[in-house]
Amino acid sequence: MDGKHMQIGEVAARTELSLRTIRHYEETGLVVPSARSQGGFRLYTENDVARLMVIRRMKPLGFTLDQMRDLLDATDRLDTDGGLDGDERHKLIERVRAYESDAQDRITDLRVQLSRAEDFAATLRLRIDAVDR
Repeated sequence: MDGKHMQIGEVAARTELSLRTIRHYEETGLVVPSARSQGGFRLYTENDVARLMVIRRMKPLGFTLDQMRDLLDATDRLDTDGGLDGDERHKLIERVRAYESDAQDRITDLRVQLSRAEDFAATLRLRIDAVDR
């Protein structure tokens, strides 16, 4: 291999996603291998890995596949930037900003949940200590 492409196993190791998950994202159209080997193996580039990392980061925040697809579409279009007029570019940036804001809100909610879980665990620890004397 020329070093520019990776097979799915290497991509799975780098992204910490299972082969099955990567294939699922391919089936849903979120990530498409950049090429295929002569033997038909999926081949991925650094851009494909970066795309999978965006998806991996969105998943625990509860974003849907459609939201992932929408964000990736917006960032893809901004990255290529060929022929975007100012208004279209502005709308795409606002879409990305909305996802950033939504992610921040979700992070705040997760921090509250984590704090509550830690309080609960501490309460149980105290309860166990009280009866285990």
